[in-house]
Amino acid sequence: MSSLAKAVSFDANTMWVDFVDGRKLGVPLAYFPRLLNATAKQRDHYEISGGGSGLHWDEINEDISVENLLLGIGDRTRSPLMAA
Repeated sequence: MSSLAKAVSFDANTMWVDFVDGRKLGVPLAYFPRLLNATAKQRDHYEISGGGSGLHWDEINEDISVENLLLGIGDRTRSPLMAA
């Protein structure tokens, strides 16, 4: 995968992912309920895993694939019936 994350930041409604190639992606926090409900301190305590291919928050048990972010895929822990 050519798009690797190098940093993550947040504003009130959005997670911002900076990539090593200079791009920046904004993703609504509503896509990831654990992040949406986390404190600012919990959000800021992340790890970039897989050399930039994943994002991990140990304290809130959240793992996000960078590839899935680029494809527009949100939280996959909820079933389609729960999302309705």
